[in-house]
Amino acid sequence: MLKSTVEPECTGQFSPLFIDYIRQQEKLAPFYNAFPKLENFGSVIQNRQFDSSKRAVLAKALKEQYEGVEISEKVAENVAALENGKTFTVTTGHQLNLFTGPLYFIYKIVSTINLARQLGEAYPGYRFVPVYWMASEDHDFEEINYFHYDGKQYSWKTAQRGAVGDFELDKSMEELLKEVNFVPEFFKEAYRKNTTLAEAVRQYVNYLFGDKGLVIVDGHDRKLKELFAPVIKKELVSGKANDLVNAQTQKLKDLGYKSQIFPREINFFYLDKGVRSRIVKSEAGFEVLDTEKVFAAEELLKLVDDDPTKLSPNVVLRPLYQEYILPNIAYLGGPAEVAYWLQLKGVFDHYQVDYPMVMPRNFALIKTVKAQRKAAALELSTEQLFASFDDLKKAYVKSHAHADLDLVEEKKALAAVFEQLGGDAAAIDPTLEPAAEAAKVRALKVLEHFGKKLRQGEERKMDVALRRIKEVKEILFPGGTPQERKCNFMEFYLADEQFIERLYSLFDPLDYQYIILEQDE
Repeated sequence: MLKSTVEPECTGQFSPLFIDYIRQQEKLAPFYNAFPKLENFGSVIQNRQFDSSKRAVLAKALKEQYEGVEISEKVAENVAALENGKTFTVTTGHQLNLFTGPLYFIYKIVSTINLARQLGEAYPGYRFVPVYWMASEDHDFEEINYFHYDGKQYSWKTAQRGAVGDFELDKSMEELLKEVNFVPEFFKEAYRKNTTLAEAVRQYVNYLFGDKGLVIVDGHDRKLKELFAPVIKKELVSGKANDLVNAQTQKLKDLGYKSQIFPREINFFYLDKGVRSRIVKSEAGFEVLDTEKVFAAEELLKLVDDDPTKLSPNVVLRPLYQEYILPNIAYLGGPAEVAYWLQLKGVFDHYQVDYPMVMPRNFALIKTVKAQRKAAALELSTEQLFASFDDLKKAYVKSHAHADLDLVEEKKALAAVFEQLGGDAAAIDPTLEPAAEAAKVRALKVLEHFGKKLRQGEERKMDVALRRIKEVKEILFPGGTPQERKCNFMEFYLADEQFIERLYSLFDPLDYQYIILEQDE
């Protein structure tokens, strides 16, 4: 594939906050520690504090999580290396989307693996481990229970509730596997040979990326939650994160930016089999919404001591938990993730946890051979591909029309005629001037209407070209959604099993341009 890039601004896909962050606007400097440039990692590495006892617990927990999974030598070495004080992680996280979900899941992990490699080359005295954090405790099943392939949506239908990582791979999954018999065998094996969704995702992600040393972390782990228990208890008592995030959010709002996340008084869910429900304060102490569970304050704190896996951090505290249990120096995410991390620095400072480099993943658009040919025939530039169909249609018709369809000069001339008539009429009888003005308005409306008919006539003549524009847009932005946010990687992988391997040489996590990849003929 041939690679080119465009400025992120020209795509219309990013918020002002995201754009200003990657452009290092000075006003955002107080919301993070250091901007992710290769030369800035040195000081971050030197200053990263991470207790050796935590390293030992982390390595032990991961070895247990990987039991029964065939792993590469690189993964085994990376897990063992986490006990070494000179080993650090670079992390991305994502939901347990069906069959990996949209393309950008792959892009996230490729970006993370490439960053670990680049840091290893730049700082040879240290080891950098790429990590995929599984959002196994997430309960938004409707967000992950489908994937798109070849213009069709395939869904997993199950009535299970609670943390999706615990969902059982029952008959409903087998029914889906029969429907999607085109998927590679490693997917079928992962979903058929495991008991839960989290286990299946670990297996197929390990299949795809294990040879690069990617370590998969499931935060839904007793040993890891026990490390975090002191923070859980402090937060339940003080609710400090709510105040800190709101204060940071207000500062961003004062600068003209919109919030990405909204904290609560209690930023934890109660987690049990089939249940992940918000904990709220009540007269009795703490109440679990949508259940009959009520805890006195001392009972809930005791629960944290007895079984911290029953407490699940929400989006506000999940990043803190992640950085608390990992020797992490960088987090790679999408534009929304980058934005909400900027709301969280006050929480990290309060709990004295090192705030990582916050980095955007690589963004990419793959121009298929079909799309390339059609775009070339239409003489559409790369930047134009990001415009809406309506804007492209209007621009194409205007540039290829045989006449000035806006009738600008004609409108000026017509207006001048009536203005002259109005002046002459006013000299005869002042009451005639409004009549002349009204006649001008009517005449201009008639001319405008005629211009629309001209435009429609041109559009009919250009119908073939306009259909091709629509086809290009649908290939690259199916249903009006960016390709990477809708299409599954199997669109390309089934035709080329080296698809992911090719991305490693094309992606640079420290280059924040939008990548355009032209598929080989």
